[in-house]
Amino acid sequence: MAALLLIAGCSTGGGGGGGPAPGKQHQQGTMAKLTITPVNGAKRVAPDAGISVKVTDGKVTRLTVADAKGQQVPGGMSADGTWRPQWPLRPSTAYTVSAEATGADGKRVTGQTRFTTLKPKRVLESGMSPLNGEKVGVGMPVQLLLSEPVKAASARAAVERSLVVNMTKPVEGAWSWVSDREVQFRPRDYWPEGEKVTVVAHLTGLHAGQGLWGTQDRTMSFTVGPEHITEINGKNHEAVVRERGKVVKTIPVSLGKPGDDSWSGTMIAQEKARNFHMDSATIGRPGLYDIVTKWNVRMTYSGTFFHSAPWSTGDQGSRNVSHGCVNASPANARWFYKFTQRGDIIKVTGTSRDLEFGNGPTPWAKTWQEWLAGSALGKSING
Repeated sequence: MAALLLIAGCSTGGGGGGGPAPGKQHQQGTMAKLTITPVNGAKRVAPDAGISVKVTDGKVTRLTVADAKGQQVPGGMSADGTWRPQWPLRPSTAYTVSAEATGADGKRVTGQTRFTTLKPKRVLESGMSPLNGEKVGVGMPVQLLLSEPVKAASARAAVERSLVVNMTKPVEGAWSWVSDREVQFRPRDYWPEGEKVTVVAHLTGLHAGQGLWGTQDRTMSFTVGPEHITEINGKNHEAVVRERGKVVKTIPVSLGKPGDDSWSGTMIAQEKARNFHMDSATIGRPGLYDIVTKWNVRMTYSGTFFHSAPWSTGDQGSRNVSHGCVNASPANARWFYKFTQRGDIIKVTGTSRDLEFGNGPTPWAKTWQEWLAGSALGKSING
């Protein structure tokens, strides 16, 4: 044992010199080694990929990511040493990563890489409703319309995570998929009057599957006007219009005759047109009617309108004689047109046909639980 210890002691050097004392060597430490991925010069990097920073014998003390214009990208470092942007990077764009680490020896080392994100094979375009700056009714949903179908649950979830809804009077709401190309947001109950809503779709760098990437964000703001709720009864042939719960007008109407029954359900005022060309050929029944109607408020995609019908004033209030629309006198139709905001609630009862979900923006045709079931994330945004 004594011999072994002696040999070990002499192995540090000859002539009695020896190396530094163990304590002093520990204090000097080791210089950090920094490795960044993507590597310098990398191309076709996925915009949603993180940036990996590996440090040996030290820790990262600074990391920035900037585009070619020098604009820094907001983001943060996770526990596994991967930096991720707050929102995905922009496709077809050059970025520079600058990192700094401090080693066990207390010295700083730096590293830098430059890479370029991929060019999309297919681009995801988008549209949004309401119009930016529009004042709408309490039932108006937010519609995000997509140029390409998004079918995979993971891709739909990614779309939902990219959508931010800011409200001045926070209320509970949720996104729900209406089709492969449309996702809508509605509050659990109607919007409160005076609510100001801003929606940001962070679609830049979003991967929607099969080489499909978003390249542009979209922002839209709207304000909620006074509560307008109109209840139309097909049996007593009248429309009762309320503002903030108070009846402001009762209008004699005529709905769809037997065989052309109007839809029953909770709809919204989808659009308004002072003049509208109605042609029965558009519903597969050419020659039935071809006329321009006035003071039109659309209620369904399939062609249900509240409009002026001077030819049926004798039946309004007593019989249903229309081809499915809600007929009113010219004066009453004009008043309703001017009173109505897009997104106002219109409830129809007393007919033999129930409103089909998707026949226009129809978020109120579903219960809250049914609405939540259409979310890829399966949860609401709690205001």
